[in-house]
Amino acid sequence: ILSSLALGTVITLTSFHWLLAWIGLELNTLAIIPIITKQHHPRGTEATTKYFLTQAAASAMLLFSSTINAWSTGTWDITQLTSQPACIMLTMALSMKLGLAPLHFWLPEVLQGTSLKTALIITTWQKLAPMALLFLTQHALNPTTLLTMGLLSTFVGGWGGLNQTQTRKIMAFSSIAHLGWMATILTISPTIMILNLVLYLLMTISMFTVLIFTTSKTIKDLTTTWTISPTLSSLTLILLMSLGGLPPLTGFMPKWLILQELTSHNLPSLATILALSALLSLFFYLRLSYMTALTLPPTTTQNQLKWRFCPKQKTTVLSTTLVLSALLLPTTPLFL
Repeated sequence: ILSSLALGTVITLTSFHWLLAWIGLELNTLAIIPIITKQHHPRGTEATTKYFLTQAAASAMLLFSSTINAWSTGTWDITQLTSQPACIMLTMALSMKLGLAPLHFWLPEVLQGTSLKTALIITTWQKLAPMALLFLTQHALNPTTLLTMGLLSTFVGGWGGLNQTQTRKIMAFSSIAHLGWMATILTISPTIMILNLVLYLLMTISMFTVLIFTTSKTIKDLTTTWTISPTLSSLTLILLMSLGGLPPLTGFMPKWLILQELTSHNLPSLATILALSALLSLFFYLRLSYMTALTLPPTTTQNQLKWRFCPKQKTTVLSTTLVLSALLLPTTPLFL
């Protein structure tokens, strides 16, 4: 199943023909359905149904937009997208696949119904294929639509996460906010969008590995991280600040470059609003970091020295991504 999941994305990434891209997306969707429904639980089934319906609708819309384009231009080439209705339909279809606001409602619900590992796949690997299609067609897409959706996503991602206690829902809203930043910059500078995507994947993977390592499903669970690993709780603080986009850390790089690019394209008001929307996200990251590293739980746990035991899971991915999520800012000139 995992190989089909990988194959679906790879087919979409390497395709030049709309039908092939659509087949890749369909294969990808069908492969992840058994992964989401693996836990035999009503909530898992509900999440699977929601995921399937939204993805199937988005795929159908994508196929329809490519057919309209083929009718008007006579070509199925992905890069030759010229019909205006087809462009707008494609933007909507891919936004629905990614979970950009206002088509974001399925993402928090689906993540809440799955395990942390599946949530990790949905928020990282499943974003690659639609993002690749957006990247290939960026010259034809309508900048106003994307800027509006991007701005809306950053606000929805910030506001939605404020009131949450479930870590998976918080990560879902964090994902929506990050995707909003990517959508905003897509038509202006696609290379910065790719850089933002890579860094988003890096930070999301490290955050989910921390949650999996500490089996934290709610904010309350995070308060006992220090019993599992005191080092991890302080590193999580740095990682969350990086996700929020604070200066000496990796997460500051894409935000800085995007704001710089927007102001150089004479969009200072948009850049200001985006920067302010980042404060909303920063608030719930601060809340998470406060619970993880700056407070102790009111009741002392039985196993105070749990961190002396050898960890059950491999920590290679965790340590690599944590270091990269914190210290990549000095390498910014390499990416420009």
